[in-house]
Amino acid sequence: MAKKLKDEELKKVQDLNNKFLQTKVKIADAVLGILKSSSEVDGIQAEFAEVEKELIEVYGESAIIDLRTGEVKEPEIEKPNGKDK
Repeated sequence: MAKKLKDEELKKVQDLNNKFLQTKVKIADAVLGILKSSSEVDGIQAEFAEVEKELIEVYGESAIIDLRTGEVKEPEIEKPNGKDK
C-alpha cells in the first residue's frame, strides 16, 4: 500500500511549489524587461550618435552645448597667468 502525505503536509508543499513557480515567473518577467530596456537603450544610443554627427557638422567638433538652454559655446582656452610654477 502506498503512503500518502497528510493534508496539511500536502498543502504546505503545494503552497511552497506555487510560490516557487510564481517567483520564477516574476524573475522571467524582470529579465524580459531588462532585455527590452537594453535594446531600447541601444536604439537611443544609435540615434544619439546620428544627431551628434549632425551637430558636429553644423557647430564643430569642439562645440559645447548646454542641453538645458541650447546655448552653443566654444571651449575656453586656458590663458597663462604669468606666474612661474
